[in-house]
Amino acid sequence: MSYELFIGLRYLKAKRKQSFISIITFISILGVMVGVTALIIVLSVMTGFEEDLREKILGVNAHLVVLELGKGMKDYSQVAEKTKKIDGVVGTTPFIYNQAMLSTENGVVGVVVRGLDVDTVGEVVALPRKIISGSLDGLRNSLQDKYVAGSPLPGIIIGKELSKNLGIAVGEEVNVISPSGTMTPAGPVPRIARFQVAGIFEFGMYEYDSSMAFISLESAKRFFRMDDTVSGVEVRIKDIYQAEKIGRGIQKELSGFYYVRTWMDMNKNLFSALRLEKVAMFIILILIVIVAALNIISTLIMVVMEKGKDIAVLKSMGATAGGILRIFMIEGLVIGFTGTVTGVILGVTTALNLEKVIGFIERFFGFKVLRPDVYYIDKLPSKVDPYIVAIIATAAVIISFLATIYPSWRASKLDPVEALRYE
Repeated sequence: MSYELFIGLRYLKAKRKQSFISIITFISILGVMVGVTALIIVLSVMTGFEEDLREKILGVNAHLVVLELGKGMKDYSQVAEKTKKIDGVVGTTPFIYNQAMLSTENGVVGVVVRGLDVDTVGEVVALPRKIISGSLDGLRNSLQDKYVAGSPLPGIIIGKELSKNLGIAVGEEVNVISPSGTMTPAGPVPRIARFQVAGIFEFGMYEYDSSMAFISLESAKRFFRMDDTVSGVEVRIKDIYQAEKIGRGIQKELSGFYYVRTWMDMNKNLFSALRLEKVAMFIILILIVIVAALNIISTLIMVVMEKGKDIAVLKSMGATAGGILRIFMIEGLVIGFTGTVTGVILGVTTALNLEKVIGFIERFFGFKVLRPDVYYIDKLPSKVDPYIVAIIATAAVIISFLATIYPSWRASKLDPVEALRYE
């Protein structure tokens, strides 16, 4: 062990009459630890939130959507077949997208109604796996042009929150009303059809669970008077980050009046805002580490002032200015490194067990931290990204190192004659 390392570590433990320096050293370590812990927890929550939100959005919506210029797509079967042959495409399904109202005795709610193909929808979206009551097979009973007494009603699948708002369950009936109704001599009359609730889904996202309903493709064609056209074709791919590349391939293969929209295009503002917020939070919270670094500076300055005689003696014994510089750099780095390591351990542990921490807070204070009717999600997700943790730890150590430069430089420039003059 070199004398610089030995003395640098020895100076961390002050004498009894210099205990104030030890307290300042502990506060400096605590400051770095708190800053690193806060950074890891906050960025882990934001990373988890972004991933959870992306999974829920892509559970309802496709990775790519193929559309045709105009009011609808007629040759959707051929488009789906051609698209499915492109490398990277996992599945395709036609869809119809429109707005309507659901009416029961308990009230009226505006919803987005999506017509889907029961046989292929599971290849593209997660709806079949999110049904908590009833079955997707209930949609096979399609709407007929003329209702025949005794025939089964067409099926509809609604969200959990929507079923609560309307006070209906599986097996009960609901009226679907289209505002763009049939034109009569007396003016437009809303189109109304009676459906039976075939299932209830829960995506865990209030916006979807409270304002979305699914019916069969045939029912949607008849109800919205779309003849044999659909809104477009939804596409699922292997790698969501290759959406732009595969989208260009699909558009090149189809040519004509078709165009492709990716999940990134349709949610660009949301995910751009999340990324910007993550960067902003990193910059804001790194200030905590910088404040802790200022404590390191003050600690080292106080040690230099206190150890002036010792520095003079070391120089008289042959210690170089570089050696003195390294002594105090080592002391400051040990403070920063200790705070960083403890902060990483505490931050990662808390982030990995955040649900338990939130659960304890909710039980102790008796309130819900995340209300699903206010926020996008019903729980606080957290994902520890090793890459982000490494960046935080590296930044904390670098800031701590930079904080040691000035006090160490001042110590190395101390004149031993002046330091010993009045001793």
